[in-house]
Amino acid sequence: MKTKSLRGRDFITVLEFSKEELDTILRLAEQLKLEKAAGKRHPLLVEKTLFLLFYNRSLRTRNSFECGMTQLGGHANYLDSEKVYTPAVAGEEVAFVTERVADVARVLSSMGDGIAIRIFGDPVGWYYGRGNEYLREFARWATVPVINMEDDMYHPCQAMADMLTLREKWGDVAGRKIVVSWAYSPSMKKPVSVPHSMMAIASYFGMHIVFARPKGFELDPAIIEKVKANVAKHGGSFEETDSMEEAFRDADAVYPKCWPSLEYLPPRVPKPDFESMKKLFDANRHWICDERMMKLAKPDCLYMHCLPCDRGFEVTDAVIDGPNSVVFDQAENRMHAQKAIMALTMR
Repeated sequence: MKTKSLRGRDFITVLEFSKEELDTILRLAEQLKLEKAAGKRHPLLVEKTLFLLFYNRSLRTRNSFECGMTQLGGHANYLDSEKVYTPAVAGEEVAFVTERVADVARVLSSMGDGIAIRIFGDPVGWYYGRGNEYLREFARWATVPVINMEDDMYHPCQAMADMLTLREKWGDVAGRKIVVSWAYSPSMKKPVSVPHSMMAIASYFGMHIVFARPKGFELDPAIIEKVKANVAKHGGSFEETDSMEEAFRDADAVYPKCWPSLEYLPPRVPKPDFESMKKLFDANRHWICDERMMKLAKPDCLYMHCLPCDRGFEVTDAVIDGPNSVVFDQAENRMHAQKAIMALTMR
């Protein structure tokens, strides 16, 4: 299949791209990373500007985008949503505090070449899907590509970095077993975007996906159905289980991470119910990735996490700092994957 040009495309979820298009992005990321190591410059986005609009705090995302734009010859302009007229959709505006998304998107489009946005959680009242709605409203009005730096449904840039890391370690990922698992944390305020996106990207490349979670931590059924459809089309398999131990057996890679229960978030309930959610969390404190769990997997099983992790809760120090951990490869690869995304969509 011939890959269409990605120029001008929004990058909101990997599920809106074909396998061939995702492979093109990954191959360019691999090339850019190798050539950077060899000292080669890539002025692909000279005099281009990417606006980085953050409703949430960041370490890896902000710095990987800023460094990536610098390496491509362009400029990243950081915008803190609380220090500008906060972009808001119709019906959520406050006089002289906010500015309608439609207006912000058109203004920024007239000055720059791309808009990247991170929005989930408190800024949208923990209403599941509202952050994604904001991104799509920006995309509706913008005349430049809109890149998702993480919303409450998807984290596509993290997924691309994760797949880039797996390809570096294994070459062909087809036939490998990856476990995407819930893990305990005392913090309930995390989006479900990472597990959604990891399973989404894995479903394009023939991987055996095992989704492990305690009862009450099921994910968006519509996204799970898309993952299953991809598996049927591209090979591999999908399995869901409520046993972390069974999931880890003979795994090639494990990705244990905390996320909230959608059962206690709007629109399934009128308002976020973190008190009830805490009881569900506390009942599953034993869901931790420790040395015992890793021994159930293959000896060379990769430990993955998007970071930041909650050490001592989601994972033990011995695992995350151990020889099988690739978390810092994933972190570095955020920059390389995003450089490829920007180069292909913003040129």
